[in-house]
Amino acid sequence: MCFVGGVQAQTNTAGAVTGRAVSGDTITITSPSTGFNRTITVDASGSYRFSQLPSGQYQISRNGGSARAVTVNVGTAANIDFASGDATTLDTVTVVGAGAVNPIDISSVESTTILTAEQVAKIPVPRNITSVALLAPGTVRGAANAGFGSLPSFGGSSVAENQYYINGFNVTNTFKNLNFAQIPFESIAESQVKTGGYGAEFGRSTGGVINMITKRGTNDFKAGASIYWEEPSSLAETNPDLYYNNGLWVSNNSKDKGSEATAAVWAGGALIKDRLFAYGLIQYGKTSSESYTSRFGTVNLDSSSKRPQWLAKVDWQINDNHSLELTAFSDKRKFEDDYYTASFPDSTTNSTTGRVTIGPNPTTVFGTYKGTDFNEAGGESWVAKYTGYLTDNFTLSALYGHGEFSRSNYGVSANGQVQEYSGNLTGPVAGCAIISDSRTGVSTGAVAAIKGCSFINTLGRRDALDERDQWRIDAEWVLGDHLLRFGIDNDKFRSLDGVAYSGGASYVYQSCNATAATCGPTGNRVRYRSFRSGANVGVDQRAYYIEDSWSVTDNFIAYLGMRWDTFQNLNGEGEKYVEIKNQFAPRLGFSWDVFGDSTFKVFGNAGRYALPLTAGVATRAASASLYEEIYYAYTGVDPATGAPTGLTRVVNPSTGSSATRYLNGEDGNPKFAAGYAIKNLSPMYQDEFILGFQKQLTDNLSLGVRAIRRDLKAAIDDNCDYATLFNYVEGNGPGSKFNYCFLFNPGKDAVILADWDGDGVATEKTIPGDQLSLKSKRKYTALEFFVQGNWDRMFLQGSYTYAKSIGNTEGGVRSDNGQADTGTTSDFDYLAAMIGAYGYTPNDRRHSLKLFGNYDISEEWSIGTNLLVQSGRPISCIGVYKGLDVSHYGNIHFSCDPGAPNANGNNGDTIVSRGTVGRTPWTTSLDLNLSYRPTWMKGLQLKMDVFNVLNADKPVSVNEIGEDASGNPVPVANTYLTPTAWQTPRSVRFMVQYDF
Repeated sequence: MCFVGGVQAQTNTAGAVTGRAVSGDTITITSPSTGFNRTITVDASGSYRFSQLPSGQYQISRNGGSARAVTVNVGTAANIDFASGDATTLDTVTVVGAGAVNPIDISSVESTTILTAEQVAKIPVPRNITSVALLAPGTVRGAANAGFGSLPSFGGSSVAENQYYINGFNVTNTFKNLNFAQIPFESIAESQVKTGGYGAEFGRSTGGVINMITKRGTNDFKAGASIYWEEPSSLAETNPDLYYNNGLWVSNNSKDKGSEATAAVWAGGALIKDRLFAYGLIQYGKTSSESYTSRFGTVNLDSSSKRPQWLAKVDWQINDNHSLELTAFSDKRKFEDDYYTASFPDSTTNSTTGRVTIGPNPTTVFGTYKGTDFNEAGGESWVAKYTGYLTDNFTLSALYGHGEFSRSNYGVSANGQVQEYSGNLTGPVAGCAIISDSRTGVSTGAVAAIKGCSFINTLGRRDALDERDQWRIDAEWVLGDHLLRFGIDNDKFRSLDGVAYSGGASYVYQSCNATAATCGPTGNRVRYRSFRSGANVGVDQRAYYIEDSWSVTDNFIAYLGMRWDTFQNLNGEGEKYVEIKNQFAPRLGFSWDVFGDSTFKVFGNAGRYALPLTAGVATRAASASLYEEIYYAYTGVDPATGAPTGLTRVVNPSTGSSATRYLNGEDGNPKFAAGYAIKNLSPMYQDEFILGFQKQLTDNLSLGVRAIRRDLKAAIDDNCDYATLFNYVEGNGPGSKFNYCFLFNPGKDAVILADWDGDGVATEKTIPGDQLSLKSKRKYTALEFFVQGNWDRMFLQGSYTYAKSIGNTEGGVRSDNGQADTGTTSDFDYLAAMIGAYGYTPNDRRHSLKLFGNYDISEEWSIGTNLLVQSGRPISCIGVYKGLDVSHYGNIHFSCDPGAPNANGNNGDTIVSRGTVGRTPWTTSLDLNLSYRPTWMKGLQLKMDVFNVLNADKPVSVNEIGEDASGNPVPVANTYLTPTAWQTPRSVRFMVQYDF
């Protein structure tokens, strides 16, 4: 493969062809599939460049001579020289443009993996973009025990720090950065995974960038259909049953089962030859599963989902210099969870094994139907793009897109009662209230527990919706040895969101032996709480960038990029509570083609990457919300709902008054927006350094190595240390313009605007950073080895990564306790919360080996493989820091003793630094597939994928809670360190596909 010369930086939707020839020569490039034809003149320096080329196969020629084939991939430059380095001597160049693995792109300083649809189809991999991204070096799956565990972590960053694009349109769900719009997998032509070193065009990410390019129509009409089916119970396996450490059998996972089926049809071709093309795909998917509760659970679930999705793409090649493209898609998904009352049988101990079971075949009764929880996700999006080749050296593109993403939620109980929340902070919430019973004797069975009819603890809004409007303009200008790229990007994101307790209330029945004023005349007391939030919040983002790729010599490229990001966040009243202007993010890099023949490349880069706040931060903390608490005496209990009747207010033991208590100051009134973030807030940003090389060992095999260092310089999180704030209160303060929680940069002196003395006027005070929290730290160091090979009948790609991620924060989310509140986790809420927090982060995988490829056994048969071997995750011991838990958060600290009870208060606290208890086991997963393409029926393909062939079942996460919320130890003999998730068990997927 001779890819020589060239310059850095391609757009996120197209590729380029570059090279050298004699000044004044005419170079012509043609696409046989679309009729695209463009001719340019070689400049005085002897260089030429075709920019903004859609992916595909092209023919290129010099002065009307014989054409050569070249393949263009997204984000890369294919380099073809028609002259030697002095641009006067003609050379004969052999170009191999097509291959199953990436050639050495000496024009790029980025760390990028590109996988085409043809490659992905040949290897056993789940049909989702996350699984494709996880094939790239330096990526690991997020913690499996957290609700966001299906997303990838790049280079030690949390799963909430990535950006996702479809045909150049940002489809990241900025509400929490934990979701993104999805297109039918069959419609993806190429997947570009940027793991580091990406240029100034890309921002708003301190993790990675995943860029998907869709298929498009050509002059050749093509159509097809496929069916994927995954289930057969006789071939699939389940997770192991869960046993506590003392042998108690608590979960009968062997009874779990599920299935998945997806069907799709597609067609593409020319509506007008060489000018107007269309591609369309319709897909329908359905899943179903049954999962059984643990012994101490309350429900079994019968879950199902429906995914009616479609995509359409139209390309209009107006002429050879101007083109328009329109992409539209729908990724709506509907989920139903049927809840059943579970009845777990009594147990006896097997004297042989010591495990507690029910006879030889333990079973779980599925139970009585309670109700169904309905959720909807996704929506419709479209994006239009114009590309103009205005001169030989100047290209302009403009893009505009709109996307919608539903997060609708409601429930229907067994008696037909709808449980839903409208977002009204004061109106009724339909459904059954949450009932719990903590009276003395309930846990032992001496007193019958009061039960309610609720089956959903919290309800989201039925009308919850996210919307994005984005436009951007990008230009590319070749000036001699310089390639200048610059542009502007404007992004408007809005979220309608809200959460409420089911039925609008939570009742906790309590035993009471105090005075009548506290317990009521009957001695029956219940605590009532109601929580509701609801707001239309948003984030406005704008960025400018400019970058220069300078061909200092024929073999050496220097890259300089500069990016300026501005973002502002709006609360539910439309008030701006955060604004950061022109955050500067410089990028530097180089690429050295050592021998001048693209066989040995040395490259490096250094850059700064910033991450804005998500929209979801404002839903509760910066917008109006209600969190009220009242204590009541009651005279009866409703037998149908479990709610107390005959209520009379009694004294709240926390306040000494019967008045309503508003927790965290959440009284339903708008928050003081101007004081929610410190006045000197900086964005979350990270510095990255990469140095590496890639060497072509043979005509078919290349090896690369890169060293990576990432250093988090600043984080944004919330602080709720009102005890420290009260030290600065004066007079009768605090007044109404006072926020109990606020956004800040951990460890940085905080300039806070608040009404400190109760006079109604907000003033600024500076609070030293060391009084609020420790400074945020996260350092990632890695050494990556990656190999790529391509032979006539086989391709192979793989990597080995040695990495270490250490610090006192994971990032925007917290995996060890499952907090998906991006940017507002319990981290940094007050100083003691971070004692012992410095250690190995949840995404620290010390060793990762990945190897995947395909071998054509014959013209009809091929076999594919995908091997993943990884070391385990770090384990913590989470509990209560009794001496300094001033905010009474309970078990969120890195301080615990799972052994004997602590009777000495603060003196007995045991600090156990993050991630130092041990590690989960090493895991190995081997996937295989077998494909049959009969010669007697061209276009037909049959394939079987077997995932986790050996049915490895090692735990991938464990229970890290070593103390309960009161600081009592959770004995090792019970739940602490027991598995919470295992490797995905063996499954089999069948595919039938026909193309014509």
